[in-house]
Amino acid sequence: MDKKKLMNLIKREEGPKLDFKLKIDIDTESGRKELTKDIIAIGNSRGGRGFLIIGVEDKTKIIVGVENLSISEEQIQQIISSRCEPPIPISLEFVQVENKYVAVIAIYDGGQKPYQMRENGAFYIRRGSTTDTMRKEELVSALQENLALNVELCPIIHASLDCIDVKLVDEYFSSHSIEVNDENRFLLMENASIVTKDRELGEYFVTLGGLLVFSKTNYVYIPHNMIRIVNKVNKSTDEITIIQGDLISILEKSEEVLKKILPDNYPVEAIYEGVKNAVLYRDYTIFYKEIEVVVTEKSISIISPGILVRGKDPNSHDYLRRNMWIYEKLVSLDRKKRFIKSTRGFSKMKKAFKNKGKVMFVNSLEHNQFKVIYPGAIDR
Repeated sequence: MDKKKLMNLIKREEGPKLDFKLKIDIDTESGRKELTKDIIAIGNSRGGRGFLIIGVEDKTKIIVGVENLSISEEQIQQIISSRCEPPIPISLEFVQVENKYVAVIAIYDGGQKPYQMRENGAFYIRRGSTTDTMRKEELVSALQENLALNVELCPIIHASLDCIDVKLVDEYFSSHSIEVNDENRFLLMENASIVTKDRELGEYFVTLGGLLVFSKTNYVYIPHNMIRIVNKVNKSTDEITIIQGDLISILEKSEEVLKKILPDNYPVEAIYEGVKNAVLYRDYTIFYKEIEVVVTEKSISIISPGILVRGKDPNSHDYLRRNMWIYEKLVSLDRKKRFIKSTRGFSKMKKAFKNKGKVMFVNSLEHNQFKVIYPGAIDR
């Protein structure tokens, strides 16, 4: 944002998409909650992109500036994503005015309204210049407008279009017998929601799903997309392997690492099944947690961010599927046909350990995670 545009915003009165703050407090939990609440309210209000301007007195419009220039966009995004469901796409920049710096948080219309505070379940909205909870009719309206949209289609601000792997894109469309070339590739990507256009800015952004499936360098923009394998078997210190990349590559590399760690007579296919399910069904809106695999002599645990929601049968491991946009893309790109030939994942895991040990499934609301615990990795 340039100085001229900022000054035009400062001249305006506060409203549903514009809020002024003298300062923000990100050092205390109460301050972080208040910041999240303000951003949620702007995000839920109608009118496209909104702004939270810090370092300006709201009534007099006196520019006092901000002292803490070390605040980063990543810090703000982590504060929001850990307290908001789903995360709101934002950007942060500092603009110099009158030898002072003003912080500008832009809140984008990510198409995923309504946004909700995780801690208390509240939906906030701006009424003029004040923040309030959404009324029933406002909540119903927002849900009706956006119920059919997928979290995977949320734009990732600043993600360069150059990070998309053209070979993966071409492979995907070819698997559907769609002819792709340099002239029609971008249009196909837009139609498939690999990239999306911001209606207000006229700019294109890569979607969350587009990054996950079609970018080998997505960790630059979404560093939480990783598998962290911790090997504690016969080690004086833990051996940690970090695996990143597009989702198919992550699966391939994880299988290679686990095959080296686990003994030959261990039912390794059941572990692959758990990793595959974690990659497919984890909650990718949790930007502060990664998939973790912990291998010990007593147990192997696969911890996946986000609880799973049970289906109609409470007595079975029947869970509602998450990330169906991603699922369709992985089915098309997976040469090993892991997803097509797969039987019901939980039954397959349990069957692999019949007469060998018990496989446990832990759906933890407290920690917002789903964990699969297998018998240990010692020779059997």
